[in-house]
Amino acid sequence: MKEITKEVLEDAASRLMFEMSDEQYDTLENEFKIIIKQMKLIGEIEGVDEAEAMTFPFDVTTDYLREDVAETPLSKEEVLSNAKDVCDGQIKLPKVVG
Repeated sequence: MKEITKEVLEDAASRLMFEMSDEQYDTLENEFKIIIKQMKLIGEIEGVDEAEAMTFPFDVTTDYLREDVAETPLSKEEVLSNAKDVCDGQIKLPKVVG
């Protein structure tokens, strides 16, 4: 595994166009060291390679969902009849970006 150094982080940040302070690089480098140490500890657990990967800890059944049945869609007039504000056959919404 490639060692995560400040130089590696600076290269990654440059490629991703991030700007970080020296303090942030130091913090991130220390966090990676902790993560790698934890990964090594997990790797030392006996039988960990034989364990089956788990995507969700509980059995889940989704029998409460209805069958997807195609139906006749609403007409444009029916849809627009419930809209508060209509302009040129479309629902007009308030501006959300300044």
